[in-house]
Amino acid sequence: MDKRARIIEILRTVSKKDITPAADESLFESGLLDSFALPDMVTALEKAFAVQIPDSDLNPRKFDSLERIEEYLTGRGV
Repeated sequence: MDKRARIIEILRTVSKKDITPAADESLFESGLLDSFALPDMVTALEKAFAVQIPDSDLNPRKFDSLERIEEYLTGRGV
């Protein structure tokens, strides 16, 4: 499974919605994520990709779309 497919699977689990957003669609504006779901999303990403995401990075802007999540993870060496 490629990186984006894993991110989508995590997003579906966290949001409890079986949809696939466009790569640049805002996950917060679309209602798939909110400030309460963001920590769950980050925890799932940490487990799935074996990375540590510091609390200082818990910024909705960094996790606003599939593209931004992929870019973030790539920047962390995933």
